[in-house]
Amino acid sequence: MAEKARDIRRRIKSVESTKKITNAMQLIAASRILKAQARTERSRPFARAIGEMIEMLASETKSSPLLAERDEVSNVGMIVITGDRGLAGAYNANVLREAQRASQREQEAGRKVRITSVGRKGASFFKFRQVPIAAQFSGVSDAPGYADAKKVAEGVISDYVSGEVDKVLMAYTDFVSASLQRARVTQILPVPRKEKVPNKPTGPSASFEFEPEPDALLEALLPRYVEIKVFSALLESSTSEHASRMRAMKSATDKADELINVFALRANKARQAEITNEIADIVGGTEALRTASAV
Repeated sequence: MAEKARDIRRRIKSVESTKKITNAMQLIAASRILKAQARTERSRPFARAIGEMIEMLASETKSSPLLAERDEVSNVGMIVITGDRGLAGAYNANVLREAQRASQREQEAGRKVRITSVGRKGASFFKFRQVPIAAQFSGVSDAPGYADAKKVAEGVISDYVSGEVDKVLMAYTDFVSASLQRARVTQILPVPRKEKVPNKPTGPSASFEFEPEPDALLEALLPRYVEIKVFSALLESSTSEHASRMRAMKSATDKADELINVFALRANKARQAEITNEIADIVGGTEALRTASAV
């Protein structure tokens, strides 16, 4: 059955309505990514500085429970940072894939994995697969604050100190540029220490005196260090989500334009066919009347 021009025009209107939505979402994501990227870039120097300070202090002492590695790792905690909403391309799928791979590696080693989900998409993913979730946080993906990171960090620090978990991993998306984001899994507890490379030539190094003692400094700084790591990951993930959504909505808007052009061409062809049929009917009717009058 031939497609009618009226039906095609109805489909064009439907695609145009969808295009308006995707274009609006693209503009919103583009406006948010600038602010999110600025926050991410401002946080990176501080995160690097506190990381270097912790490494320096860790070389002086190993007494903190957040530095001590367990002889046997039986339970692993994993923070998984996703978005609260979809329509962001492969953003959520990529980080969940990396988290699932890391979880499978730990399970193959005979370890149990406890999930701390940040974002509704991650919670839905693990609940659908009947994976137990130890803690769940939502509503922080668009504009995460330090208070949100502190809540997440306090939970995993408490689990680690109490012995409920022996190691804590974190899966998030690292923002490289507006066109490139990488999902990754990193260890945050026990706090990794920089390993010394044997026989590596070193230049002159400074001698530091600590006030108070390194043990007291670590006791105060290590929880802040974990909070900063989580906060930095939340910022990186938030910026990555906005960038991914902006690209996805731009692609959807472009596809809508292409589809509208295809439907417009089909509508013109259908209209031409209708006109041809109408002309044929008129000519046929005229010939029938002429034949009847001649008889």
